[in-house]
Amino acid sequence: MSTPAKIEPLSWQQETSGYLRLIDQTRLPTELVEIDCRSVEQVWTAIKRLSVRGAPAIGVAAAYGVCIGAAETTRQSVDQAKQQAHAAADYLATSRPTAVNLFWALDRMRKVIDRDGFGKTDAFLEALLAEARAIHQQDRETCHAIGRHGAPLIAAAKNVLTHCNAGALATAEYGTALAVIYSAHDSGQTLHVFADETRPLLQGARLTAWELQQHGVPVTVICDSMAACVMKEGRVDAVIVGADRIAANGDACNKIGTYGLSVLAKHHNIPFYVAAPCSTFDLSLASGDLIPIEQRAAYEIAEAFGKRTVPEGVEVYNPAFDVAPAELITAIITDRGVIDPVDEANVRRVVQDAN
Repeated sequence: MSTPAKIEPLSWQQETSGYLRLIDQTRLPTELVEIDCRSVEQVWTAIKRLSVRGAPAIGVAAAYGVCIGAAETTRQSVDQAKQQAHAAADYLATSRPTAVNLFWALDRMRKVIDRDGFGKTDAFLEALLAEARAIHQQDRETCHAIGRHGAPLIAAAKNVLTHCNAGALATAEYGTALAVIYSAHDSGQTLHVFADETRPLLQGARLTAWELQQHGVPVTVICDSMAACVMKEGRVDAVIVGADRIAANGDACNKIGTYGLSVLAKHHNIPFYVAAPCSTFDLSLASGDLIPIEQRAAYEIAEAFGKRTVPEGVEVYNPAFDVAPAELITAIITDRGVIDPVDEANVRRVVQDAN
């Protein structure tokens, strides 16, 4: 078996005065283009416009964005660098509201900012970069752990359906939902994936299909509205999706269309799995009803990819996410193990110590 291509969606260049390099995911699959973010504003824009996307990857990018913000002015005192770092963290927190990994990573960076004992500015900047790199490395390890825990759940599956993109492009390296598929595939299991197109921005068609192809996993793209038919035909053995925020009771928020898949899977008696790191859980929220849902711009539906498909003057409703209720989730696959059954007691048992 040939070694699959390694996808690295983001990387830090140079040392404390360095910059963040990203794969511009808005250009895939026709162009593989990297962009360099040398200012906090550029990192914010990259997150907002989905050049970098996926809850874990957003968190890593934001952590590096704090490093950029702290170092933007030369010949500054430690206090000045701390002020800039705090301002960068606050600004980056406004980029997208739903993915909790963003706020988790920024909180970790703020703890470094608030430490005492930095005699020199250089020492402070080095500590910030070390923490951002630690967040980055932890996500790599987390993704592989999710894959190891999840692969046995699909050992008998031949066809798996997924939605949006929860692979290497959405994380530091291996993915969450796709990590389970990669782990099974890399162990020699014969596996085929149905990738929902994922409207309106087609992350499934553009990104998931691209990276599965790079990894050598057979994939078929279907329109979102075809999932029910494919399930009815008996062609789906399991559904695996990622998550951007999971409440204490196990309700899982993911890309719009996930709720519908959970209902369809239940009706067709197909296991429905959510794969996410423990950093994606928000134990301060009792249920998914409290998760803030990002509302995206109307043009993403009305003028997707440069062509108007909605008449001028017609209103557009464009929530980026919806919530799969815990009772429709067969199990949640985390880096710390599998939550099954999905309820608050089991969520807290697995997640509490991790966060």
